[in-house]
Amino acid sequence: MKIFCVPYFVILSFLCSLQGFSQDPTGELKGYVYDETGFPLLGAQVILDGTSKGAVADIDGLFLIENIEPGTYNVTASFLGYETKTEFNVIIKSVGNQPLTFKLVEAAGALDEVVITNSQVSRPKETPVSFQKLSAVEIATYPGGNNDVVRVAQSLPGISPSVGGFRNDLIIRGGAPNETVYYLDGVEIPNINHFSTQGSAGGPVGLLNVSFIEDVSLSSSSFGAQYDNPLSGVLQFDQRFGNRSDFTGNVRVSASETALTLEGPLSKGNGEESNTSYIISARRSYLQFLFEVIGLPIRPNYWDYQYKITHKIGDFDELNLIGVGSIDDFSLEAPDDFDEIQQATLEQTPFIEQRTNTVGLSWKHRFEDGSGFFRTVLSNNRLQNTFTRFEDNQNQENPFFINDAVESETKLRFEYNKFLDGWRIKTGFNTQLSDYENDTFDQSNNLTYNSQIDFFKYGAFANVTKSFFEGKLDLSAGFRVDADTFTDTNLFDTFSPRVSASYEFIDSWKLNASVGRYYKITPYTILGFRDQSGTLVNQNSDYTRSDHYVLGISKELSKASSVSVEAFYKDYDDYPVSLRDQVSLANKGAGFEVLGNEPVATVGRGRTYGAELLFQQKLTNNFYGIFSYTYFFSQFSGLDSDRFLPSVWDSRHLISFTGGYKLKRNWELSSRWRFAGETPFVPVDVQASTPIYPDLVLDYDRLGQENLNVFSQLDIRIDKKWNFNKIALNLFFEVQNVLFQEIPEPPQFGLNRDMNGNVIQPQELVQIESDNNSPIPVIGIVLDF
Repeated sequence: MKIFCVPYFVILSFLCSLQGFSQDPTGELKGYVYDETGFPLLGAQVILDGTSKGAVADIDGLFLIENIEPGTYNVTASFLGYETKTEFNVIIKSVGNQPLTFKLVEAAGALDEVVITNSQVSRPKETPVSFQKLSAVEIATYPGGNNDVVRVAQSLPGISPSVGGFRNDLIIRGGAPNETVYYLDGVEIPNINHFSTQGSAGGPVGLLNVSFIEDVSLSSSSFGAQYDNPLSGVLQFDQRFGNRSDFTGNVRVSASETALTLEGPLSKGNGEESNTSYIISARRSYLQFLFEVIGLPIRPNYWDYQYKITHKIGDFDELNLIGVGSIDDFSLEAPDDFDEIQQATLEQTPFIEQRTNTVGLSWKHRFEDGSGFFRTVLSNNRLQNTFTRFEDNQNQENPFFINDAVESETKLRFEYNKFLDGWRIKTGFNTQLSDYENDTFDQSNNLTYNSQIDFFKYGAFANVTKSFFEGKLDLSAGFRVDADTFTDTNLFDTFSPRVSASYEFIDSWKLNASVGRYYKITPYTILGFRDQSGTLVNQNSDYTRSDHYVLGISKELSKASSVSVEAFYKDYDDYPVSLRDQVSLANKGAGFEVLGNEPVATVGRGRTYGAELLFQQKLTNNFYGIFSYTYFFSQFSGLDSDRFLPSVWDSRHLISFTGGYKLKRNWELSSRWRFAGETPFVPVDVQASTPIYPDLVLDYDRLGQENLNVFSQLDIRIDKKWNFNKIALNLFFEVQNVLFQEIPEPPQFGLNRDMNGNVIQPQELVQIESDNNSPIPVIGIVLDF
């Protein structure tokens, strides 16, 4: 409980300082209404559902609703000839309300009537299956999320919890953690977590600031042709722009970190709209200080930063400069008193130093006739990762594994969108210059090498979408091709067609289907690996292929609720297989390691298949919720491509429920429950590990012979909001694992020691019993000003 003392004192100080501030002020909601291309819709109507308050958009698409009683509302925008759209669960505060942006879609029916649909529950025409979207409010108040955008996304349907439930790996429908790509405002960001696993993407803490996010969407199949490298998922983060008229900001304090966000116009101001706005933030962890106070050996220390500058050039052009980065240092210190679990943690945990940075400049130009737009994005991302394992962690002596690597990518992406007589045509290309350098020392495998490679990667895509029969049938078809100058892969090798369809056959009942082929280049850690002679033994690795088949049925039950059932099948080929362990790399990458720094053969196969039930209800009668159940199989082969084994993600059952209820006086109660069935794990080879401890050898020959117990965790959260003249305050308290469920983890091993911590000779490894069922209380504050 000492961990939470500092946040308590900070929060109490804030509450005490509020004495003298008058309550019961009103708030205002500002926003914009555009069409799909970004043109403002003059005269569009925006109303607060259930009230008489509303506004009409001006020539710039801007609307302003004033004198709103603080609370939670659903907000609806409508315009003649366009589908009406509702944004649910919009929280109005006295200050700090984020601008609301509506993008209305032209109705497929006659132009003299308004077609009412719910685009928050329905899915894009290009992605009619396996698609989910969360708003900024749903993310910020997510129970168990702790303001971590990536952790919230991990609870979406079909995503398995990581082993122990504490990492942000996105394991989608039985695929591996590195099979998902991430985009921030159209800019690809390979690393979205602190202390991320090189060659994969997961880590214990997300690095994106929730204050920036407008919404998050996840596609588990039917990926847009503009995205390269996805095998299991595309996670798209859309950021809002900064306040264009006034300087505002917020402070977020939680049990592990503090974040400051500032935003405003760069010119004009004082209530007048500026063409240039900014939003910028910095976040600092203080876990390292708190862990030192209570005597834990680990010291996770991190900073992150994020910014976005938006500039309008006339009526048709817009520039966006975005950036996000982190500074991570994971070190260890010996505890004052001996404890066998902490001692094993001290001896086995690696030292990690990471620096990440992504910067992107995008230019969007809208055609003057309103028929479309194009977007050009130039970006660079860089990862510097120093990963070290010592025989003596306490004194940082005798390293037996060192990975000192730098990955850098410079990318140019172009996307052209044209709307023509009901057709949407999307085409474009991408180019990429990749630089990779790695100094590796691997004592166990007698390896020491320096590797430097650089090459071009390039691709192109096209897609068309059209609605028929007055909008009852949506068809979308496209393809993409990719190649590079390093491997022997050419454009014809990666031709990847995809087609999707959605047909409304009976009053809001839809039959949805998708078939697609997708490719992913192997990670740099694989391509840049060298053997004892310095040869790039993995240079000609094939791109991994994944074929998706999805068939489902969905029903929009009301304006705010829907239900769907989907069956899916993913067929993998040319998957990298470890020549050392003779196991698919799909079974690795969800721990503190370097994935792929070893010889491989791209001869593996895999298959994941199953069915998924989903029910979703947006805010109605003060309640909102989403429930999903996924039943699936996940199997991958080793060097013998005809012999399939269950993967380490093959839990068979996934259940997820998240819901909340809005109480009076700005109280809110929410909860999250996640369940996963028994999951296979790879046991430790005790005999092989004993002489080389603290290096542990996993016995992949026993994969599938032993399972972890089921994972079940219930989290509860309570929010309370106060509104004052100049500030708004949100105080939340949550308890993770409130039912004291045992969180499953593989058996832990350490050296046999006496009560004083001295090693008993002869040296042997023994299993360490651990208690992993304690609830975790978290308290936090969000202060808007």
